[in-house]
Amino acid sequence: MASVAAKLHVFVACALLLLAVGCQASPFWPLEIGYYHDKCPQAEAIVKGVMEKAIFQNPGNGAAMIRMLFHDCFVEGCDASVLLDPTPFSPTPEKLSPPNDPSLRGFELIDAIKDAVEAACPGVVSCADIIAFAARDASCILSRGKVNFDMPSGRRDGTFSNASEPLKFLVPPTSNLSDLVASFVIKGLNTEDLVVLSGAHTIGRSHCSSFVSDRLNTPSDINGGLAAFLRGQCPADATPGGNDPTVMQDVVTPNKLDRQYYKNVLSHTVLFTSDAALMTSAETARMVVENAKIPGWWEDRFEKAMVKMAGIEVKTGYQGQVRKNCRAINHY
Repeated sequence: MASVAAKLHVFVACALLLLAVGCQASPFWPLEIGYYHDKCPQAEAIVKGVMEKAIFQNPGNGAAMIRMLFHDCFVEGCDASVLLDPTPFSPTPEKLSPPNDPSLRGFELIDAIKDAVEAACPGVVSCADIIAFAARDASCILSRGKVNFDMPSGRRDGTFSNASEPLKFLVPPTSNLSDLVASFVIKGLNTEDLVVLSGAHTIGRSHCSSFVSDRLNTPSDINGGLAAFLRGQCPADATPGGNDPTVMQDVVTPNKLDRQYYKNVLSHTVLFTSDAALMTSAETARMVVENAKIPGWWEDRFEKAMVKMAGIEVKTGYQGQVRKNCRAINHY
């Protein structure tokens, strides 16, 4: 009985607190830098340590984390819904959707980070924050420290994931500029964010099926020398899940996060129609030139755009949960 009385006392105290602060009390609150300072002070250092080892083994691991943040945040917000595995109750989660399967990588790396963080602070750090921290650390490591920023945290993990959702919000690399801009605007981002975040295509690899049909098999503005090289690497009938090799997105500095991407856009040595589309308006073309020509210009904007993207439709406070296993929701 004493236990029941204690719980009732806590409930009444919480109810009185809510009444004291008024009916406008919110079930969520803003993200904050240093959210885990008291809850799990070593959390961010643990994430960075795992990321440093993973990128040393394979720089592609860093590119995978940056892409994972984008694919997570644009669908259901930054809530780690992209990590959920299929279950009998949810047989087709986001990770099985065509924009993610088979090209999205890094799930095992997230598992490794989560295991390390859980060993230090069980049940405290969300999988959504782990993705955000990992993408931040990947940006810093791959840029040799030129992209270096604090990542606000306090996200909670979502409990819903469906393969139909990425098809609505992740536009394909065959998209034109207006479709690209629209996909960003609906998420609270703008045209400059689109141009700046596209710079992440200076690292990582792409499946041939993402560009063969519209860049190599049909007339396009792609540089002739690059086109010839790619035809030697990619089958003309490359299809997802079939004979579909991968190639570097930036052959000049493939393992460095830098402004080389914009120089490639200007020289027509980019893979995707969506990359080339940045030159189809005066506004975005000007941004490309600025990012390509002015040292430090792109890095500064990339830092801000990453934080902005990592704040899309976040769940905080009493929303969502902190998963014990990033691949499955908690069942209480």
